[in-house]
Amino acid sequence: MANYQSIAVIYGSDSSEWEVSCRSGEFVASRIDGTRYDIYQIFARFGKWQLVAMKKRNAMRVTFPEGARPEIDKTDFSVQVYGKKVRFDYAYIVQHGAPGENGLLQGYLEMLGIPFSSCSAFTSAVAFDKYSCKTYIKDLNAVLCAPDVMIHKEDDIDAACETVCRKLRFPVFVKPTSGGSSFGISRVEKPEELKTAILLAFREDRTVLVEQGVSGRELTCAAWLGPEGVKALPVIEIIPDGEWFDYDAKYNGHSREVCPAEIPDELRDEVQRTTCRLYSHLGCAGVVRIDYIATEEGLYFLEANTIPGMTSASLVPKMVKAAGMDMTDFLTGIIESK
Repeated sequence: MANYQSIAVIYGSDSSEWEVSCRSGEFVASRIDGTRYDIYQIFARFGKWQLVAMKKRNAMRVTFPEGARPEIDKTDFSVQVYGKKVRFDYAYIVQHGAPGENGLLQGYLEMLGIPFSSCSAFTSAVAFDKYSCKTYIKDLNAVLCAPDVMIHKEDDIDAACETVCRKLRFPVFVKPTSGGSSFGISRVEKPEELKTAILLAFREDRTVLVEQGVSGRELTCAAWLGPEGVKALPVIEIIPDGEWFDYDAKYNGHSREVCPAEIPDELRDEVQRTTCRLYSHLGCAGVVRIDYIATEEGLYFLEANTIPGMTSASLVPKMVKAAGMDMTDFLTGIIESK
């Protein structure tokens, strides 16, 4: 017996990742079990939340054309459809970037008492900010963290560049502290290229993290909280055609993603064990993907993705398939775990 009846799949976002989020949301909505739940697709961007499509149990999917999409009532998270009020009793969040990945949407749902698929508002906020997340996990001594320098938009950029050159070795990676899909991220080889990269990153966020580059094998692993507790999915090795896993490599096919990764069993076990440990330490829920660089020194932490990509070509669906699991059953496990 399902715990819930009406599942709202929320996608779109206020960030540069909104189009990727739409693809993820449409994929998730198509894989949620339509024999167990009524499924409602909500496009949410800049405060405007609209019902894009719905599929009642064992019925045909109904889409609403642009200009005639029912508006979501945010006072109680409901919608009027064909003269009938529908209250959503569960939210599956597939918003990459703000407000679905930084804790704002989670805080709204927590205040209304509506269960949802992702981490809590607090955990989402911590994990979304790369600097905060690294700070939160450093004392756990479960994984290495590359040296870094954080820069605020109000700082003297020339002085900040001097600090980076004094403290870090090149190449460095310049990243907005919040955000994903490699928007605003640059690999910088020379000090004279640093200021331009910092200004580019400031287009995405008010704080920027400059991180010393680490050379090794890029690995990623997801953990999820299902009915039987925290479990790790198979590890993937990412081999980009270029120097790093940028937007082009992620979404335009310019990388190889080996799943399961062809790595020694000891390294595989370490990555999976570390992923579960970080997941629990951060207080995660739902499915969370964590990225690493494996070096001779050890395993370096890159970032935690609390709302990982969920398109048909994304990493988590590939992990689920490699684990011999059905995607619909996997999503049901996440939904029914709360």
